[in-house]
Amino acid sequence: MTALEPEPYLRARAEQAAAAAPVVVNVRAGVASPLEFPDQAFDAAVACLVLCTVPDQAAALGELRRVLKSGGQLRFLEHVRSERPGKARVQVAFDGSRVWPTLAGGCHCSRDTVATIEAAGFAVSSVRPLNVGPAWNVTNPHVIGVAEAR
Repeated sequence: MTALEPEPYLRARAEQAAAAAPVVVNVRAGVASPLEFPDQAFDAAVACLVLCTVPDQAAALGELRRVLKSGGQLRFLEHVRSERPGKARVQVAFDGSRVWPTLAGGCHCSRDTVATIEAAGFAVSSVRPLNVGPAWNVTNPHVIGVAEAR
């Protein structure tokens, strides 16, 4: 198993966790795009609270699709744009400011991540909403789901 983490402090924490994992996990420095792996190298991939911060979400998902075997699974937990129009407007305003992305490590809270996953060549087979923390938080709602590489 391979895990990528670009931030040195978080990578060190991931390496500590990997050492205690019941499977071998190779933690490497890296970013979502480009991925330095051959085409169709993996059976599965996990994106957990990362697709909000990548500079080009479509490119990162395209790279995930490239390195997954046909039929491989992408499992994801991400925060997404609210379906409530008022909250969605607030999220868009936060994303448009330089303050929120700067303070939140590049986070963009108004992305339509599920649609971007589908546009990258995945078939979403399950997705369900959930709130993490208070519902009023600008980074709620979240979705958890599974998509298959086509």
